[in-house]
Amino acid sequence: MTRTLLERLEPARLHALGQIWAVLPEARLVGGVVRDLMVERPIADVDLAVPQPPEEVMHGLKAQGITVVPTGLAHGTVTAVIDSAPYEITTLRRDVETDGRHAVVCWTDNWQEDAARRDFTINAMSCDSTGTVHDYFGGQRDLADGIVRFVGDATLRIQEDALRILRFFRFWGRYGRGQANAQAMQAITAQVELLNGLSVERIWSELKRILAGPKALEVMYLMQQAGILPVLLPEGAHVPLFAQLMAFNPPADALLRLAALVPDKSADMARRLKFSRAEAARLKAMQAEPVPLPDMSDAQLRHLLADTSPDILAARSWLYQAQHPHVSGTELRQRLAQLEIPVFPLAGRDLLEAGCQPGPHIGQVLKDVRNWWQQGGCNANKQVCLAHALGLAKALP
Repeated sequence: MTRTLLERLEPARLHALGQIWAVLPEARLVGGVVRDLMVERPIADVDLAVPQPPEEVMHGLKAQGITVVPTGLAHGTVTAVIDSAPYEITTLRRDVETDGRHAVVCWTDNWQEDAARRDFTINAMSCDSTGTVHDYFGGQRDLADGIVRFVGDATLRIQEDALRILRFFRFWGRYGRGQANAQAMQAITAQVELLNGLSVERIWSELKRILAGPKALEVMYLMQQAGILPVLLPEGAHVPLFAQLMAFNPPADALLRLAALVPDKSADMARRLKFSRAEAARLKAMQAEPVPLPDMSDAQLRHLLADTSPDILAARSWLYQAQHPHVSGTELRQRLAQLEIPVFPLAGRDLLEAGCQPGPHIGQVLKDVRNWWQQGGCNANKQVCLAHALGLAKALP
């Protein structure tokens, strides 16, 4: 594997790397960018490692007019910003002490020492400026064979950071094939309780990626096999319902899939995992009533769309289909996507301009007219609604 690996990068990124290599010729691409270049997948972030200490890295880049941000000096990381794109550059490290969540590190100039502290062999490769890949632990072979394997002793890697348990399943879903690595599964099964020492924010961040990722159902079966689910989701995981949802190929929406996996006590789970307000509200809305059904008319669907967004109604349809597999929801969801979202055409100022006296009765009239408008399939225009409102207003004492 020579220069062709680097040529898979976008020209803008390759040009930026050229500027960095002009200052730091020993720098190498590390981690995910090397892995994904090899399998020709889209590149998210471009990270590099260097044997020089971070202060020296910053000084050299700044001297060449490159913007540098000290994003994590304690961990040896600075970020070069070139053409508005970030390039994280981290000094080679080795662990001095770990506690399952955080590590105390010191700098090193030994590339293999740095690679040895990474989680999986497929993430431990590096690529220098000539396009040469440096692979100390068989990552290229594992990537080609669809094997996700811990670097070195799986038990020790997990003890260094228990989040690696969940990362194993996430990476297996994306890169794994066939049977999961036996040593990894044994180490995970024996140390599941270490997950209890992680922050719920870190757990939810990984779980989201697993749920929205490829092979989510196969991953869930693997997690069930390893005894992960009772620890991860003590509220109760309904894997059969999740499987029924996944059988219909739902969108890669983590919350939708979670709603099927944890159909009960999901509000408790959202509080425990510290969902954002938006996430908690969206999950609750997905599991609420009313549910759109295939035999509903367009008028009935417009009624629902007046109060609820089409994506929430579609999510309810997916969940209903998971619970009632004989009911097809494909055509219904297509109709929901094609219908125009109705907007109630009347406001309080319209009634005032039409001669109604201000007061609390205006709000009640608008509420009654809106209900009448919805019951009619949201078809009445502004003039018709206003006429109906004025009739209601006149009838008020």
